[in-house]
Amino acid sequence: GLFGVPELSCPEGFQEAQDKALQESEQLVQKACSTPPGPEIVMIFDQLSDALCRVADLADFVKIAHPDCAFREAAEEACRNIGTMVEKLNTDVELCKSLRQLLADKVVMDSLDPETRRVAELFMFDFEISGIHLDEEKRKKAVNLNIRILDLCNEFLAGAHLPNKIDQHVLPEHIRYNFTTDGNYLQVAGLHADCPDDLVREAAYKIFLYPNAEQLSRLEELLASRNSLAQLVGYSTFAHRALQGTMAKNPETVTQFLEKLSDQLSQRTQKDFEMMTKMKMKLKPQNSKLMPWDHPYYSGVLRAERYNIDPGLYCPFFSLGACMEGLNALFSRLLGISLYAEQTRAGEVWSEDVRKLAVVHENEGLLGYIYCDFFQRPDKPHQDCHFTVRGGRLREDGEYQLPVVVLMLSLPHSTRNAPTLLSPGMMENLFHEMGHAMHSMLGRTRYQHVTGTRCPTDFAEVPSILMEYFANDYRVVNQFARHYKTGQPLPKNMVSRLCESKKVCAAADMQLQVFYAVLDQIYHGKHPLKRSTTEILKETQEKFYGLPYVPNTAWQLRFSHLVGYGAKYYSYLMSRAVASMVWKQCFAQDPFDRAMGERYRREMLAHGGGKEPILMVQGMLQKSPSVEDFVDALVSDLDQDFETFIMDS
Repeated sequence: GLFGVPELSCPEGFQEAQDKALQESEQLVQKACSTPPGPEIVMIFDQLSDALCRVADLADFVKIAHPDCAFREAAEEACRNIGTMVEKLNTDVELCKSLRQLLADKVVMDSLDPETRRVAELFMFDFEISGIHLDEEKRKKAVNLNIRILDLCNEFLAGAHLPNKIDQHVLPEHIRYNFTTDGNYLQVAGLHADCPDDLVREAAYKIFLYPNAEQLSRLEELLASRNSLAQLVGYSTFAHRALQGTMAKNPETVTQFLEKLSDQLSQRTQKDFEMMTKMKMKLKPQNSKLMPWDHPYYSGVLRAERYNIDPGLYCPFFSLGACMEGLNALFSRLLGISLYAEQTRAGEVWSEDVRKLAVVHENEGLLGYIYCDFFQRPDKPHQDCHFTVRGGRLREDGEYQLPVVVLMLSLPHSTRNAPTLLSPGMMENLFHEMGHAMHSMLGRTRYQHVTGTRCPTDFAEVPSILMEYFANDYRVVNQFARHYKTGQPLPKNMVSRLCESKKVCAAADMQLQVFYAVLDQIYHGKHPLKRSTTEILKETQEKFYGLPYVPNTAWQLRFSHLVGYGAKYYSYLMSRAVASMVWKQCFAQDPFDRAMGERYRREMLAHGGGKEPILMVQGMLQKSPSVEDFVDALVSDLDQDFETFIMDS
């Protein structure tokens, strides 16, 4: 069966696994309601969470990645049914009462260890978000709002990716071939950001981002419903609710962080825009005003012209085998951990090219499993991501339930003449996703509810982004990057050039991220919104980005991150700031420092989400970072490296 789960040898098995989980959860609910206040209550709640997550997490992965449509549909159905059960449990007054009695008993609470206390509070937080503390009428309203929000999210996501159509005669004949023909219409399915023809990019931008009335009303209803729900359960805005328990703690801190970052970036961003404008004048003297559709293209042109980093020159040094050896060597030296390929049994994997790795510590033995689903195949989503399939926890019998994760990439297959070769971007993504996997393996918490990457969003990306710093360090890369034919190491100046090329126009790229993050905060801030979502977009774009708003466009209707990262889009920037500080302070001097590796494991990875994120950061950095520290860390990463500059001059 899939992942070694016997029921899942066929799609129908999902029904069986789901029924088993629902049955187990009903028994656990009864047990929780009849247990007196004490640590056992938290254990029972965690078992309940585990019983449901073991099916839901696995199904979440299978529904998007399994090549067999019958498996995907069965998994989707299981997700829905478990989701309904979770909604029901979150509004179960009796169940909540047993937890509330524990939280109200000061003597018992004081006797609990910090992790158990935090897990109890997190479960209570889930209840309160569902309006459990409200009277019956308001509770029903909260449940209905939750259901409506879920539907709106799915509809908005689908709408965000739909192509727009235009009568083909509107476009000049010589650019029509860039778009898909549909009868007399042309379909525009994206921004064509890399196309060298300015007119194609302009047309794509104006057509793809043309406002759709249905999508606009979905977005407005989604934002209003999120706000109503937040206010119903006692928060002033949705952002206040979403940021509870995060590193930032509240929207005020996020706004302060984004505004200070924007101030620090503004001069550098202006310089970047001036460089892009000059490049545009050189190539297109008749129309040199820099527009939003120019930024990604001309920053790429500048990068290529200044550093000539053709991926084709790098790929031969980054065979998949070499990169995996590099990761293995790095983890071995930093953390005492090795990766071993393991044979899979019949029916355990969903595609024959999936590899299973056992993660083994030199003293502690087997820590868990990573399934590597690395290769392209038809219908496979084109995203690189990490899935928790089973969370780690201390079982009732005293054994540790080993974590199981999947890493999904879209790498090319090997050919007759060459192994799978990774571009520098793919190599960095592999390191990034492996950072998540190590967090899952080493976040060995007692409770499944806070295991591994089950932690606040603005902390979850720290371990993965930190791995990118290792992937861009010559001392690390030099350990494994060898030409697959000649065995020749990758020359140092090629690594330096690659790293420096990433800093070309990096201020403008970061400024764009700040604009998106501010927009997200305003949309989820005080309601009713002062203006329409498009007017807010225009105003925010002019203030926090600097390139002009284009009339009759509505970029926010394509902002799919509003669904999964509502009020939390800033997280990536804040995680990057922390990763940068950890790298500079702890690993930049020696990326293989075992003592630092152990401190990193002990202070940051080991707790999963069982400890307040800012306390983990303090433990690692041995100081409490301020908003200014976060901003300085991000901005100092943009400075050119003097040594490379001299070498290249």
